[in-house]
Amino acid sequence: MATDLSIVEGSYLRDLLAQPCALKDTLDQLDQTRDLQTLVDALNRGKFKTVVLTGMGSSFHALNPLLMQLMQYGLPAVLVETSELIYFWRRLLKPSSLVVAVSQSGSSVEIIRFLKLNRGRAPVIAVTNTADSPLAKRGAAVICTRAGEEFSVSCKTYVSALLALKFLGDQLCLIPSTRTRRELKAALPPVRAYLERWREHVECLAPKLAGIRQLFLVGRGPSLAAVGTGALILKESTRFAAEGLSSAAFRHGPFEMLGPETFVLVFGGISKTRELNRRLLEDIRKEQGRAEFVTEHSDGGAFCLASVPPSVLPILEILPVQMMTLSLSTMTGCEPGKFRFAKKITTTE
Repeated sequence: MATDLSIVEGSYLRDLLAQPCALKDTLDQLDQTRDLQTLVDALNRGKFKTVVLTGMGSSFHALNPLLMQLMQYGLPAVLVETSELIYFWRRLLKPSSLVVAVSQSGSSVEIIRFLKLNRGRAPVIAVTNTADSPLAKRGAAVICTRAGEEFSVSCKTYVSALLALKFLGDQLCLIPSTRTRRELKAALPPVRAYLERWREHVECLAPKLAGIRQLFLVGRGPSLAAVGTGALILKESTRFAAEGLSSAAFRHGPFEMLGPETFVLVFGGISKTRELNRRLLEDIRKEQGRAEFVTEHSDGGAFCLASVPPSVLPILEILPVQMMTLSLSTMTGCEPGKFRFAKKITTTE
């Protein structure tokens, strides 16, 4: 029986399908400004002892690949939610720290409190989708995405932020801009091609997700961006409880929950730890858990990604989770992405 897709054909789906345009528009306007160059030079001269990466929700999770890149380059970096930074990590806000703050709106309650607290302390690189926001106005350097307005759940803004943060990471690590643009451009056609088959993906997911009661997303390294954001948007868009955690952490407890009603989405990720993730997939299946592998070699259509440079893989990894939100919505009969209690911009702590 064909899946009834009418429940998902609304504003949220339109935002999902607009992601290729959002990525292209963001890439087309990315450039190294004089303000950004000044901070890059200061960082590489050793002026800053720590790079503080901060955000909330999907903006926080999107910082994981940048964290990995900076650490591999030899730059001490720390990733902390803005809500924790403003109360428990305040000592990081000093002239010897460089802050990268990510916020789609640039005006969430935590960002506003952070800006007041940080006044005159650490310089901030602002990454936002709103050029006239408080964050953009107070940033020592600003990188604006061009995702446009978004209905509810983060999708266009999330992938655009990943692209912008890859650009920023390469700038901070002194990677030639020609290489950066080549890698970023390589992500655009696969995203478009994947989304063009959204109906096929949603329909093929229905039998894989039927009857599940527990849903986990696991991965390592840069894939933690999709793990964290994926669990978040599953809860936001479908009200289906989902947990995201590292592949290693899944073995420390949640493994005991395996059974026919448990579904685990395992992100293969980059080559360094792919075999570890594959072994976890096999072990889950041995214990009667239901699991799928997100890689370019996956047998499952919706879980099969195009081959792209490892640095832009996080942009593609979120796509299967987005298809899962649509498929789960067809099963529950709830319009995906329609908030009951939440708001697009969080204004209450």
